[in-house]
Amino acid sequence: MSTDPFDDPHSTAIDQLEQFGLSAYAARTFVALVSLGTGTAKDVSGVSDVPRTRVYDAIDELHDFGLVDIQQSSPKEFWAISAETTVRKFEQEMDHRLSILTTALDELEPVQRSVEQRGVWTVDGQPTVTDRVIEFINEADDEIVYMTVEDLLTEDIIDALRDAADRGVTISLGGVSADVQDQIQDEIPGAELFESLWVWSDTPAGRLMMVDGTKTLVSVLVNGTDPSPSDPRAETAIWGAGDTNSLVVVLKAIFTWRLRNADSPS
Repeated sequence: MSTDPFDDPHSTAIDQLEQFGLSAYAARTFVALVSLGTGTAKDVSGVSDVPRTRVYDAIDELHDFGLVDIQQSSPKEFWAISAETTVRKFEQEMDHRLSILTTALDELEPVQRSVEQRGVWTVDGQPTVTDRVIEFINEADDEIVYMTVEDLLTEDIIDALRDAADRGVTISLGGVSADVQDQIQDEIPGAELFESLWVWSDTPAGRLMMVDGTKTLVSVLVNGTDPSPSDPRAETAIWGAGDTNSLVVVLKAIFTWRLRNADSPS
């Protein structure tokens, strides 16, 4: 469920608390207490969808999380911690879990990934394709060639390219507008800019990249040429790695020819 926190903060808070591991009743109870300040089980049940008999179980769960305090009165009163403290607790919990996950995955991962990948791999969705592009940029040692439509040249990618340039990686960038080229030159002065292989607006192409001459990725935008803000164009990509990988061989030949002739008179 995706909810705008400004339009419906109540439902958004409940949804996000459930994502962090609280039960539905505990999430609703906590949100009710936040809106009340303090309250009894009767108060909580009156402003939430939690039956009064289940409020106590929810309070026990929240108390174990350190999210509520209990006043031993008759009837018992419950107090929710502040939003800032709540966020800090979940950040600490997330950092702890991510640390454990990272250690476990590092133990499972091969000592060295195979450089040669047979065939091609598929990636769907703009965020996921962007993640893969950034991953490839971060792994670059010598050279990155990247062609894209400007809508896909995000700040995260610019930051990754800048970091790669700082490591001494050669950056060649094509397929963007003059305004974006000016921005790239300001932020990555050493980047080499070249003309696209074709007019991007005439194709569904999204981006093409080559890293160190051994890893390539190509994507297309797949749901129309004039999408609305509420229905952005979807993206799907394929990538391959290794000197003899078919996708690498083809795109490497194209990029090598284009860059060799970039400064040649037509």
